Amino acid sequence: MLTVTRHGVILAQTSLYFENEGVFNPAVFQENGFIHLFYRALNKRKHSSIGYCLLDSPLHIKHRSKFPLINPSRDYESKGMEDPRIVKLDDIYFLSYTAFDGTNALGALALSSNLREFYRWGLIVPLILAPEKAHQGLPVNAVTTENNYHIEIKKNPNAEFIWDKNIVFFPRRIKGKICFFHRIKPCILVVHVSNLSDINTEFWNTYLQEIHTHSLDCEKLRNTEALYVGAGCPPIEIKDGWLFIYHAVYSINNVLVYKAHCTLLDLNDPQKVLAYLPYALLEPTMDWEKIGNVNNVVFPTGAVLKEDKIFIYYGAADKCIACASFNLKELLTEFTYLKN
Repeated sequence: MLTVTRHGVILAQTSLYFENEGVFNPAVFQENGFIHLFYRALNKRKHSSIGYCLLDSPLHIKHRSKFPLINPSRDYESKGMEDPRIVKLDDIYFLSYTAFDGTNALGALALSSNLREFYRWGLIVPLILAPEKAHQGLPVNAVTTENNYHIEIKKNPNAEFIWDKNIVFFPRRIKGKICFFHRIKPCILVVHVSNLSDINTEFWNTYLQEIHTHSLDCEKLRNTEALYVGAGCPPIEIKDGWLFIYHAVYSINNVLVYKAHCTLLDLNDPQKVLAYLPYALLEPTMDWEKIGNVNNVVFPTGAVLKEDKIFIYYGAADKCIACASFNLKELLTEFTYLKN
């Protein structure tokens, strides 16, 4: 059994107006000896913005901003910017998040060259009108840009789109392609695209017509008992493959429970599962994981590799941010390797 060390809560809510209901589900990026942490800050109105703090070691906060780093400013995120993840790709920081307008939860992207100012690229998932969902050959109704979101809402004032969340980018191109995960329940899906500008209606029409060919193999992930799975932390590249930490949601005695799992993906074909951890990496056992705004939640969204140790940063019960760590070499010996 892998030894996982819980370091406890490292960031909790404050009385500040933008985070007085909870802080959780952080993106982390390690650079120049520091760890930048971007977190979902929830206020009493249940609206989310993105807060920021800087760590000078995996567990020590050097600076914490008293104001949100990014506030909602678009219609599609009017009620919240949720669950950020971040990578550096082509010398640009890609901050992905879930945009929530009170009805629709859709993956969005913001870009930055300096981690201070962020330019909104816009929604990065297909807009699919929920009532038209008949099967997984899903019809696309609009291009994923700000203007087309506005057009679609104007045409359908009460439009409800199929939720598409958990946008997680790979930290480098694979075979020349930008790659990212997204999630239309119940599976984790993979996108390969040459440039962001190639993501349009035609792209999504083709993609969704063959949607099953783009999913990770849930059977090989050994999560057939889960109701659904979703991407967690940006994949970490090691010599053996992409180390991918994700979440799975279970119904246990009619209670939803979020657990963290881990798998190893092929470096050149990230849909190919090479190995899996045959048990949960983390599951709710501590009070701060079992009791909060949403009970029984361990939700991993950021990880850093420091020497031979991996630190996972996760939202605990949608209330606070906790950290856990484990030894990479020990993890690799615990994997069950598949014969592909």
